Amino acid sequence: MTSPSVPAGVAADPLLAFRPHFPLLERSTYLVSNSLGPVPVATAERLAEYAATWDARGVRAWAERWWQLPIEVGDVVAPLMGAGPGEVAMVPTVTQAQAMLLAALDFRDGRDEIVMTALDFPSVRYVTDRLAPKLGARVTVVPSDDGIGIDAGRVAAAITERTKVVAISHVLFRSAFIVDVAPIVAKARAMGALVVLDAYHAVGVIPVDVRALGVDAYMGGVLKWLCGGPGGCFLWVRPELGETLDPVLTGWQAHARPFAFDERFEAAHGAWRWLGGTPTVPALYAALEGPRLVHAAGAEAIRAKSVRQTRRLIALADARGYAVAAPRDDARRGGTVAIDVPHGREVAAELLARDVVIDYRPGAGIRVAPHFFTRDDELEAAVGQIDEILATGAWRRHADARPVVT
Repeated sequence: MTSPSVPAGVAADPLLAFRPHFPLLERSTYLVSNSLGPVPVATAERLAEYAATWDARGVRAWAERWWQLPIEVGDVVAPLMGAGPGEVAMVPTVTQAQAMLLAALDFRDGRDEIVMTALDFPSVRYVTDRLAPKLGARVTVVPSDDGIGIDAGRVAAAITERTKVVAISHVLFRSAFIVDVAPIVAKARAMGALVVLDAYHAVGVIPVDVRALGVDAYMGGVLKWLCGGPGGCFLWVRPELGETLDPVLTGWQAHARPFAFDERFEAAHGAWRWLGGTPTVPALYAALEGPRLVHAAGAEAIRAKSVRQTRRLIALADARGYAVAAPRDDARRGGTVAIDVPHGREVAAELLARDVVIDYRPGAGIRVAPHFFTRDDELEAAVGQIDEILATGAWRRHADARPVVT
């Protein structure tokens, strides 16, 4: 395959050299990697490889590669969070990962509390709220003062001798607020509680080291900043802890001897014990290339550019008097800036119609998420389009639309 030409501006911004890996960037102003990263060109090759393997090898593909793919892909993602080989399992959803972890804990020992926050992703809250009563647990929710951030001290204060696990977001999905994990982990350790982080909006846009964080479990997905598509989520459990837990929501791939077809379940070791039933092989093939490109770009370089570009977005919004639902402090801001303008839902729909690809969240506004391949002029163009849509009233043609997905 002939590689596309090197983009202009690479000398000033070396990360722009990665643009040719993402063909969609030449057809649209793509500013929504916080929701779905663009597909790398090599992903089509991986999916074709999947189909060709299925055709050529049939059932033999399981023994030759497919059975190991959830751990193979986990090993590709592991360096992006400071994890080691064989420590990361790939599962279909983070909601499933949360349920697996909670169900593996024993809440009958006097520790029956799960601490969460009001700004955690709803899907994870749903499964926790519904599962907790069946496990004999209760959920304590720490509120937010401003709807943007979470006071780490307030979370720490909520942790008591009754707390079994603190299960919160590392980076909040609406505002991209980076939670200060250190005091939460310190209090949890003092109280004998576990800390589980939802990293969906962290890995790929901020540097992460699970051991430096001191957490017990870390989960997320390749869908967003890692440009790996849907159906590929990662779960890291601190190895020393993992061996002491007994998974309940499980399946045959997590069995120590899956092809013995024993009636009695015996959990495998390492990341294997967190797998489930038959793996989603096509999604795992799709998940390979994006994380490799993010790793090649480098976490520190990605973070530095993200800070600079999100700072610029805030300045552009401020200059126009648009409300910003994002942290002003660089150290607390992840990769997204939510700009709350009048008729935001309709403005977002018109932006999409013009191939300025963003998303909209009620209570936050239009979420704009540059990534390592984004040109600076694309930020100016996107905000300029918002200006023009509001000035001309072009948003009105979407007033009666009720999209299922925003």
